[in-house]
Amino acid sequence: MTKIIKHRFFFPHPKEMVWEYLTKSELLEQWLMKNDFMPVAGHDFQFRTNPIPSLNFDGICYCKVLEIIPFKKLSYSWRGGPGTGQITLDTVVVWKLVPSDTGTELLLEHSGFGKEENLNFYAGMTEGWAKNVQKIANLLQAAQHDTTKP
Repeated sequence: MTKIIKHRFFFPHPKEMVWEYLTKSELLEQWLMKNDFMPVAGHDFQFRTNPIPSLNFDGICYCKVLEIIPFKKLSYSWRGGPGTGQITLDTVVVWKLVPSDTGTELLLEHSGFGKEENLNFYAGMTEGWAKNVQKIANLLQAAQHDTTKP
């Protein structure tokens, strides 16, 4: 049975501000990982972190932008493995933004955890996404109170 991570977050900020944290490489790095992301459909990019031997993961996520609808939806593949070109995790991340009068709802769906060897990734990433997206909230809050910007 394939497992899917689903999270729902709310930010009291406009969708444009939230979108920047999903699509600007330097902002992505602040809350997720080093990367060479570009918000262009078809763009191949990587997220890089330290290897996690217990998950048989070399620390490189091989990704491709699958769909981008500015300020509404972003999806990309998320693949990884132990290294030497071997891919054992082959998943898809989808972000959707839903604006409201009081801010932006951010929906995350990370799907494709179908193999038994991916269950540890699924467990770790379920919690990891929640912790990392909380960093966006903290960064948005800090940016809102930063009066040094013109």
